[in-house]
Amino acid sequence: MRISIISMIAALISNGAFAAGDALVIGNSQYDAIQTFFGAARMNVAAEALRNKGLDVTEIQDASSDEMRLGFADFLEELEDTDSPVVVLLAGAFVHGSGGAYLLPVGDQDTAGAAQVLTRAFPLDAALTVLERYPGRGFLVLGETPVDLELGAFLKPGAGSFDVPTGVTVIRGPATDIVHFATQELTNEDRLVVRSASEYGLEVQGYAPRDHVVLRSDEVVLRDVAPLPKVDPKADEAAWSLAQKADDAEGYQTYLEGFEEGAFASAARQRLTAIKTEPHYAQRRAEEALALGRDARRKIQRDLTILGHDPRGIDGIFGPGSRKAIGQWQGSIGEASTTYLTGTQIGKLAQAAEKRANELEQEAEQRRANQVKADHALWAEVEAQGSEVSIRNYLAQYPDGQHANEARKLLRAIEKQRGGRAAAADQRAWSEARNADTVAALRGYMETRPEGAFAAEAQARIDDLQRLSKEEHIREQALSEEQALGLNPVARQLAEARLAKLNMNPGKVDGVFDKQTRNAIRRYQQAHGLRVSGFLDEQTVVQLLAGTLLGR
Repeated sequence: MRISIISMIAALISNGAFAAGDALVIGNSQYDAIQTFFGAARMNVAAEALRNKGLDVTEIQDASSDEMRLGFADFLEELEDTDSPVVVLLAGAFVHGSGGAYLLPVGDQDTAGAAQVLTRAFPLDAALTVLERYPGRGFLVLGETPVDLELGAFLKPGAGSFDVPTGVTVIRGPATDIVHFATQELTNEDRLVVRSASEYGLEVQGYAPRDHVVLRSDEVVLRDVAPLPKVDPKADEAAWSLAQKADDAEGYQTYLEGFEEGAFASAARQRLTAIKTEPHYAQRRAEEALALGRDARRKIQRDLTILGHDPRGIDGIFGPGSRKAIGQWQGSIGEASTTYLTGTQIGKLAQAAEKRANELEQEAEQRRANQVKADHALWAEVEAQGSEVSIRNYLAQYPDGQHANEARKLLRAIEKQRGGRAAAADQRAWSEARNADTVAALRGYMETRPEGAFAAEAQARIDDLQRLSKEEHIREQALSEEQALGLNPVARQLAEARLAKLNMNPGKVDGVFDKQTRNAIRRYQQAHGLRVSGFLDEQTVVQLLAGTLLGR
């Protein structure tokens, strides 16, 4: 919930002590329905302590990416070029990488994904850049909470280590300890902040002279504050609750009309700004309300893939690729391309994917039948011609064909017969070239013996070696893609069982991909119009296992 209060309240009593200063307080605690970080949840207490000391406080609790961005903008607008303290107090789940550290937002269910963090989380560098302009008076206070999230290869949990600009003081520690420290010690006049932080077991970095304080007593002046209009707290909270429940422009505007100076007025204005600046705000919040889990999102990504809309990964994370794919699908069915899904659309997507999966199977069966027919037809030509050239041509087109084994057997017989007829010198030259089995050696044989008995076989072997070299590169890439899928033994057995059901002859269903399994995968890929490699890739897995998941 956003409760941004850019306080113009200096003190709640007349002639009270007042010290100018600015603070940004962000406490993110509820990262999902279960996980609540209690230290971060109590940041409002620390914010109130700062506010009671007269600082202008921009406070944000459980903020989304957009709300943190807007709150930070408000904070910057309030800053003045004075010698007053500037405090940025952040608590929640932090992650870091080689490019810096980030505070994760609330509301984005996939903030652990590298793309989400790097584009939507709050960067500590932004705060440090601002504080650098206030040397000796800039304070960054970090309350860190444990992170138990899937971070990927680019990020690590925690704020990590980072460079602190000259003149900036960084105080960091567990969120619960930070809240107590900020509430009890941080704003006490003339309190030695380094010593106090040490007493709380907190770490101090950057500018840290022993006599350093946040508020100096000689800065304190007296200020009269005009009494504020009285607001019924219960009525204010009830109206705000209704506005949050509606969560639309009309609801927040209604709240402001009744409580222009209410405790949540700033939050309402921030929400209005967010709604106006985000074209599909309502659709995003509606999708968030569905609380789609990781598996549900993977299912959606598989459905999109089957329908030809590439989500750039089936990982359960709705990044830019998935959003683009969703928008494309929405446009294809004549609906607004918001890139956010409704419950009804998810149902439509599943039905369309199931229908398309059935169509793909039928198309594959027809393609397979046509291939078998063409295979037999070409072999009939081989039998009619009975030539070595026709046999090699058959194997070039159908290396895993219905008659491939028979074709290779015939070639071996022809080569054996040729070897018996060849002159001794020609036989020796061919044996040397064949034993070397390189393109250079084989070409050397052909150049020295262009009319040799093995010239045709040498050219055929050169073609094989060149093809194998190209296939090896493809094989390495395909193997890398298959390994990246992280298929467990159960998934491998499912794939083999599915291949067996489709009469692709994968061999024993044991989760071990041997040569026979690879040939079966190649046949399946060829029949389905997929990239033929003999290794499982994302497209192959989606189509292969779609039948299993749909019960076919």
